[in-house]
Amino acid sequence: MRLLYQFNYLALIIGTLMSFFSLASHADTVSANIAQLFPSATRIEAPLNDIAVTPVYQLNELLGYTFESDDFTQFIGFSGQTINLLIGLDTKGIITGIKVLNHNEPIFLHGLGEEAMFSFIAQYPGHSIKERFIINSREQHSAENTYFDGVTRATISVLVINDTIIASALAVARQKLDGFLTAHPHQIKQDFYHPLTFKQLLEKKYIHHWVVSTKEAMSISSKLAQKVKSVSDGYDDFIDIYVAFVNIPMIGMNLLGDEEYKRLLEELAPGEHALMLFNKGRYSFISEEFIPQTTSSRLNAEQGGFPVDVRDIDFYSFYPPSFAIELPKFDDKRVFRIKSQSGFDISQQFNLNLLVSYHSSFLNQQEHTFTFTSAPSADLFEETPDELRKISQRPLWQKIWLDRPVQIGLTMLYLLFVLWVFITQNSLAKSQTKVHRLRFASLIFVLFFVGFYAQGQLSVVNIYTLLLALGSDFNITVFLLDPVIFILWVFVIATLFLWGRGVFCGWLCPFGALQEFMGMLAIRLRIRQLKISPKYHKFAQKIKYLVLLGLVACSFYSLTLAEKLAEIEPFKTSITLNFVRYWPFVLYALLLLALSLKIHKVYCRYLCPLGAGLAVLGRYPFFKWLRRRKECGSPCQLCRNKKCAIDAIKPAGGIDYNECIQCLECLVTIESPQLCVVDKYNKKSIKVREVK
Repeated sequence: MRLLYQFNYLALIIGTLMSFFSLASHADTVSANIAQLFPSATRIEAPLNDIAVTPVYQLNELLGYTFESDDFTQFIGFSGQTINLLIGLDTKGIITGIKVLNHNEPIFLHGLGEEAMFSFIAQYPGHSIKERFIINSREQHSAENTYFDGVTRATISVLVINDTIIASALAVARQKLDGFLTAHPHQIKQDFYHPLTFKQLLEKKYIHHWVVSTKEAMSISSKLAQKVKSVSDGYDDFIDIYVAFVNIPMIGMNLLGDEEYKRLLEELAPGEHALMLFNKGRYSFISEEFIPQTTSSRLNAEQGGFPVDVRDIDFYSFYPPSFAIELPKFDDKRVFRIKSQSGFDISQQFNLNLLVSYHSSFLNQQEHTFTFTSAPSADLFEETPDELRKISQRPLWQKIWLDRPVQIGLTMLYLLFVLWVFITQNSLAKSQTKVHRLRFASLIFVLFFVGFYAQGQLSVVNIYTLLLALGSDFNITVFLLDPVIFILWVFVIATLFLWGRGVFCGWLCPFGALQEFMGMLAIRLRIRQLKISPKYHKFAQKIKYLVLLGLVACSFYSLTLAEKLAEIEPFKTSITLNFVRYWPFVLYALLLLALSLKIHKVYCRYLCPLGAGLAVLGRYPFFKWLRRRKECGSPCQLCRNKKCAIDAIKPAGGIDYNECIQCLECLVTIESPQLCVVDKYNKKSIKVREVK
């Protein structure tokens, strides 16, 4: 009997254990990766059917979710591929951890090292996705924002990582977490318009009016009252702001008129909204130090607890304010862009916050936030068709282009200058001083602006990346991620067929400019140049073509290996990383520059695979405008021996356009009676010795 009792007791224990394991039969063991994101996790459940997330538990308590970013976003990195991250998000929207699963970003793999990327990502855990993250900002005085350090020389990759983290985490939070805003299926009525006055727009709540009297503001605290009093200067209203979404036809067309409304829409990318603010109060939404096309330090917005990115578009930078209806007199008028990435729903209410900084003591500065809740009028919107309910996000490449107007503008102006030089080269060459000054200024601009500042150094990696892209699913957004690189490549490809490789190699390559400065330094130091004999020179010129062939062939086998072998280019070390790198790479780049003191542009002439690739593509240029004379080569060898430092003139006097960098030195010589010896010797009579 006792034995039977013990047996029944044992069976009860086994049955309990089996029930427990049966309950958890659908759960997997906590993997090492998930354990890093949730250290206290004891079990996980199978990925959910409705959304690709894995619930994580501590016993029966839900800790949060893990998910791979690739299941929610497809932001393309500089490598042409996504950066796939494993992200942990707890039930309150706090990022618990992030682990890199896969990436191919060249700057981290073969440049700065992955530790720089890991250090950047390590800033996110412990922060809520409701926070407003600002990367690498110079101004970090607002407690409302979360400021993260970026990674120098890896701007694009860092932006991709940030967008990947935030966008994928927001997508999960909106579907699985309580208290997070879900997108509502409404869209703007595009055909809804009839003429209204400013007063009627206000009465219908199409434009919202935010007023805080001076008396009301002063009543908040005595210290704040001092600030309000000093700003108000006896005026009744401390805050007097009008709020209008001018991308809505009913509002924008009435305020701006047809032409200005169309111009506004051209400024916006898909999914973006234009928030116009008018100010009449004593405290404006922008400070006196406000810089156009930036975010205001005083103004921010939020919706459903999420920060909303609000940035000035400088709508009236080149056009004076023009309105279709009569408006009250305003002190400030600004149009702000609301980016699509924030998931903002224009049909729902949102909060507009105005920050006022004041001194609570001599050393202590505090902020008070005035908040205005704006609820849009429902008759401006309609239900969105099912196929259009997905919230469209502006592509990252568009954001990058809009954020770099100075780089893009100056690059385009310089390219116009290069075109002008090449089109007018024959007339320019008549003035040696003008050509030398223009060329020196060009080299300075290319090295310091295009190279060091804008990071516009083209590379052979771009060539075989393009070849691989053409052989698979071509995606032009990969190449649009860096606007300066893209613009330069378009220009180089176009001019290859006009003038050959010399446009890039002589006027657009930062490392080429650096080598040319080394040549100038050699002249100043009176370093005697080493002249390679024609026999060995012709042989050495072929080396760069063999290097190119090897790299392209290797890229079809392994792109990672090809990127490593592309380190034969010293561009990344010298231009991208400013010689701050592992010492063998620095030594190699410095050695090439040192050799340039003895052999003019030695790397360009004998090793550069990019120059070889451009020479192949531009083998038959349409224009060969470097004028020659019948005496060039026979008997005159002046340009070949003294003027052409890169040895691109053939013994017979013709130009080898596959090697020429179009420095125009030979053209300057021919156009100058003082420099060209042909005319000088033609004027002399030839004395014939009498043969006895």
